[in-house]
Amino acid sequence: MAWLVLVAAGALEIVWSLGLKYTRGFTQPLPSAVTVLAMIGSMLLLAHATRTLPIGTSYAVWVGIGAVGASVGGVMLFHEPLTLARSAFTVLLVVSIVGLKATA
Repeated sequence: MAWLVLVAAGALEIVWSLGLKYTRGFTQPLPSAVTVLAMIGSMLLLAHATRTLPIGTSYAVWVGIGAVGASVGGVMLFHEPLTLARSAFTVLLVVSIVGLKATA
């Protein structure tokens, strides 16, 4: 169950990290509200997951999910460049996340 909570926390991290772009410096009310709520929810879920999972593993997986999601979202939503190097390092992040899960 803690792993599902951690994945949900990571998903909310993706929401708020991508949401930052839509807030335009927190000048847009609705995107700003969604972003702040996603930040709060993400932190609360991360805190809940760390009750049973190791903090180092939890934090690394949470950040990794957010980083991969923000990277993919940036390419899909904001037409950021998708280079071979960027793809390779994103794959390495995914491998690291899976490795941390497997060894926890």
